[in-house]
Amino acid sequence: MKKILVLNGPNLNLLGTREPAQYGSTTLADVEAMCKETGKRLGYEVECFQSNWEGALIDKIHEAGKAFNEGTLKGVVINPGALTHTSIALHDAIKGVGDLPVIEIHISNVHARESFRHHSYVSPAAAGIIVGFGVTGYSLAMEGLVRKFPE
Repeated sequence: MKKILVLNGPNLNLLGTREPAQYGSTTLADVEAMCKETGKRLGYEVECFQSNWEGALIDKIHEAGKAFNEGTLKGVVINPGALTHTSIALHDAIKGVGDLPVIEIHISNVHARESFRHHSYVSPAAAGIIVGFGVTGYSLAMEGLVRKFPE
């Protein structure tokens, strides 16, 4: 069975306790369980990974590119967290692995927040973006990945 990789960047391990008015009370463990259930419904195994370290996320993207080329990975859903607005390296990693489909997701509507959150270095490298639907956005991103890139 092919996999979908769900990547979460810095501070997303604090979901459920970090700024609940902005991000809600759902924990990262809840999000991961929801993603696995969505994957099951869509016919995919889901691997979830979170890191506060940019390099660890880049390594996972490199691995994902290889798995995609080998035919064992459908694509990646990524919430880069604050790295969205700072990481040229994430952009370059996504572009560097070729045709790997990547869907960028943000829990909040970043365009309705502080101006520094309006720019994403990841978006130009992404196949699609889901913004502002809360944690439901993860399921929407996975469904979009499967629909946009049929087998």
